[in-house]
Amino acid sequence: MEIKKIACIGAGYVGGPTMSVIAQKNPHIQVTVVDLNSSRIDAWNSENLDELPVYEPGLDQVVAEARGRNLFFSTDVEKAISEAEMIFISVNTPTKTYGKGKGQAADLKFIELCARQIADVATSSKIIVEKSTIPVRTAATIKSILDHTGKGVQFNVLSNPEFLAEGTAIVDLYNPDRILIGGEDEKAINALKTVYEAWVPTERIITTNLWSSELSKLVANAFLAQRVSSINSISELCEVTGANVDEVAHAIGQDSRIGSKFLKASVGFGGSCFQKDLLNLVYIARSYNLTEVANYWEQVILINDHQKTRFAEKIIRSMYNTVNGKKIAFLGWAFKKNTNDTRESAAIYVADHLLDEQAQISVYDPKVQESQIYKDLDYLATRSADENKELLKVINDPYEVAKDAHGLAILTEWDEFKDLDWKRIKESMKKPAFIFDGRKLLDKQKLEGLGFVYYAIGE
Repeated sequence: MEIKKIACIGAGYVGGPTMSVIAQKNPHIQVTVVDLNSSRIDAWNSENLDELPVYEPGLDQVVAEARGRNLFFSTDVEKAISEAEMIFISVNTPTKTYGKGKGQAADLKFIELCARQIADVATSSKIIVEKSTIPVRTAATIKSILDHTGKGVQFNVLSNPEFLAEGTAIVDLYNPDRILIGGEDEKAINALKTVYEAWVPTERIITTNLWSSELSKLVANAFLAQRVSSINSISELCEVTGANVDEVAHAIGQDSRIGSKFLKASVGFGGSCFQKDLLNLVYIARSYNLTEVANYWEQVILINDHQKTRFAEKIIRSMYNTVNGKKIAFLGWAFKKNTNDTRESAAIYVADHLLDEQAQISVYDPKVQESQIYKDLDYLATRSADENKELLKVINDPYEVAKDAHGLAILTEWDEFKDLDWKRIKESMKKPAFIFDGRKLLDKQKLEGLGFVYYAIGE
């Protein structure tokens, strides 16, 4: 079957960029991205491309080319569903905060609501594509809801997980390592394959059964997260033995069986996927009574939490065991550079730990909005929103953030931080001026030469 109209439910970090590139590369297909959040849709439709709700290098040019031609952003979910032959589900699947599986299982209520809405509205056959990160066998849930509508409409469910890295999403979409399509129906699989073949070489498009595809997404993120936690566990060993974690990582990374990627010691991984997918994997393993498997993957998360706590504790210890009333400057709040996404960012947890000790924190991040920073802290519910506002200030200038600070912590590896006038920062800080480099971003010798007391993870 030839696809003429695609709808995507969910205009977030996955749906927005993915559909923009699909529209750009398939000018003959009308692509409509829908979301109930009208302010988010307004931002996608903004004349000013700096106001797009997702910051990704290169995304603005893609949107500028396709929007209004064959790419549309709308809040009319029903119209988009009823017109499209293919519907991508790209809604949030957060970790449950209540009930059975609380803190581990994925909350599938948004996925189920999508399936029910599609079932209510659809009057013709549809191909449903799971794009959200979901636990294995979710397709069965979707299919069951769709097939019980009694309208006799045919639905085919495919799994097409995204493997985007935020900050490089457009590059990843243009030139993916692989596109994975899991499904049972050959025609439906080929219809989706054709959409991607507009720009992706056929040999990079892998087809599997539904369950392998769903599980592959969780496993890919689990393996990447495992590498980060592995090198972070070694960073602690390096600090007590006099080894240097960068040198160790370089030495092992030269082994072609190991490879050099994801061996950068840091204050810990963040983002919307690693922790969520690991928790999902742990929960699935536990639900099948695979205790050893669950314990193995859970340890990756425990090391990550430990790394964040350890970094905060290092700050407190270095500053004579008290940070009460001391100003600590944070450079960076996003979970990594080139994105405004803060989900599970290490900065949130390090800040929370220091605020418990009554530190005064000032934050500068080039892309994260002030409202988001307070939202992240308030979500933890460690203290009242008023207390968070009292203890933490967001400042739009890195030099102002550092002024009169006792210590400065680097939490996101934004390139611009390397080029700051560190001499000027040193002069404006209280002495001794401490730097805690959670991303191993700066030049240790240069900073120590300026008179900073410099700490980097794993040294």
